[in-house]
Amino acid sequence: MSKSKAKAADRAAERAARAQQARAEQERAERRRKMLSVGGVVLAMVLIIGVGFLIQRDRDTSTDVAAPAAGQGEYGVVVGPTDAPHDIVIYEDFLCPFCGALEEESSADLARLAEEGKVTVEYRPFNLLSRIGDYSQRATNAFAVVLEESGPEVAKQFHDLLFENQPSESGPFPSDADLVELAVEAGAEEDAVAEGIESGARNDWVEEATQAAQDAGVRGTPTVLLDGELVNGGSVEEISAALVAGVE
Repeated sequence: MSKSKAKAADRAAERAARAQQARAEQERAERRRKMLSVGGVVLAMVLIIGVGFLIQRDRDTSTDVAAPAAGQGEYGVVVGPTDAPHDIVIYEDFLCPFCGALEEESSADLARLAEEGKVTVEYRPFNLLSRIGDYSQRATNAFAVVLEESGPEVAKQFHDLLFENQPSESGPFPSDADLVELAVEAGAEEDAVAEGIESGARNDWVEEATQAAQDAGVRGTPTVLLDGELVNGGSVEEISAALVAGVE
């Protein structure tokens, strides 16, 4: 196995472990919440709700989400024909472990279905996890730079590499130089993208994409729509299976 493939395999294992751990933490938090008496220790209840919100907001997709037309967004990259009979929109954050797990679980099937002309898939990254650090902002800026300078095919390859090399939410986080290296690996010309990635040239794009997601009602990642309907599931495996079943 090549060094890059081994590294990607290690990253995939880390993403799956992080997603499993996050789900377990959410389940434990919910059990603790239910054990509290409604009339007792009000202050403790408030604190737990506050902490629970911070833990779960990155995954909570229970809100009503506006259904944009796939392939028509300004802030994403499209795979598949825009006149396909089905459309999928995925709102994601490059640091979100659930997004990484969903990407690993669904990418091959969605690529196949898009290639068969059955679905248009639009990936819409934005900056949800700014409270953790600046990586989400920097990675999304880098994606926007590559999209603008190198086109959608290279941007999609870069998108995939960002998830294959996704860091832990606790860091350490890739540097701007690391992002440039991944962009070049995806097929971008270093001279075309390095300055924009390192200077944050498309931070305005990131802010607009984030605002557009918020305006659409998105408050957690991944938020997934199939033919305009929100896809929910207890796990990324269930979400991926629902997408494949809905398209095929």
